[in-house]
Amino acid sequence: MFRSTQDPHVALPSRRTASLLLALLFLVAACSGGSAVPTVPSATETASPVASIAATLPSATPAPAFPTTLTDDEGTAVTLDAAPDTIVSLAPATTETLFALGVGDRIKGKVQDVFLYPPQAGDVPDLATFNSVDIAKIVALSPDVVFAGGNSFTDPEAITRLRSLGVPVVVLYAPTIDAVYKDIELTGQAAGRSEQAAAMVEQMRAGFDGVKAAVAGLPAPRVFYELDATGAIYGPADNSFLAQMIEWAGAIPVTTGSTEKFDIPVERLIQEDPEVILLADAPYGVTAEQVAARPGWKVMTAVKRDAIRPIDDQTVSRPGPRLFLGLELLARTIHPDAAIPSAEPIAPAP
Repeated sequence: MFRSTQDPHVALPSRRTASLLLALLFLVAACSGGSAVPTVPSATETASPVASIAATLPSATPAPAFPTTLTDDEGTAVTLDAAPDTIVSLAPATTETLFALGVGDRIKGKVQDVFLYPPQAGDVPDLATFNSVDIAKIVALSPDVVFAGGNSFTDPEAITRLRSLGVPVVVLYAPTIDAVYKDIELTGQAAGRSEQAAAMVEQMRAGFDGVKAAVAGLPAPRVFYELDATGAIYGPADNSFLAQMIEWAGAIPVTTGSTEKFDIPVERLIQEDPEVILLADAPYGVTAEQVAARPGWKVMTAVKRDAIRPIDDQTVSRPGPRLFLGLELLARTIHPDAAIPSAEPIAPAP
């Protein structure tokens, strides 16, 4: 059984969901015993500041055209009478986007997120967790708009209930990088910050293009991105968001062989013979030594070459303004000797 966790563009195994009810992680906690948690480099730790992207965003936006009717990612038309003063964000990436757009002070409720970013979001009350939405508290706020996560990240019944009570709900679901751009622009339109959103997308595109140019011509190793190893081995599905990120980072993704399933048979993994294994579950205790000791794994090239590396998944896979930093981190982890360009995060706008 699969259930989406931290963000809605990927589905993950239910075993992990117990630990995510409070954490709302994109990945589920790995089952490992007694090992120290490895240090996982994050994008901010490995990137050298170049320039503040936030400083290049427009400081003011022309008066937006309200009322406006938007079409969300599930095809629902949502009418907003005016630029929202009271916002509820039920997806971590959307919370980040809203702060980067300069409307973080309008967020009066959010989904719980242990990987909180930006820190200012810590002052916003949690009105939802992984498996529940406090509809009564949300309605009591009389929000002008609620942003929800698609692919069942936000309980569809809760979305239906909120809409039945007259609350405008915009559902966002970004299965591809292009969809991330569109969702940022849609969020900006809904928040009355279209110009800032467009500038943010252009900065993100530039960051992505810089990484892709840096890895062009490099040998492309076969890479398996381990999401979880609880009960089964989980990795990117075919044509998935993560597979696209791995390709852009200059590698060949080892995928599950299905566009819908995230579990991969060990036999397939051995046959695909990854040259690099990235451990998104490293923060939960999974180590390279544990992976190398798994039955049958020693025949893989990545194990033979000691190319099993931890990675900070929430930077790589959260579909928000830091995503281009995730690509930088992914490329740097796959190609540790390459000159991968760096840039600062898009900071919260004033």
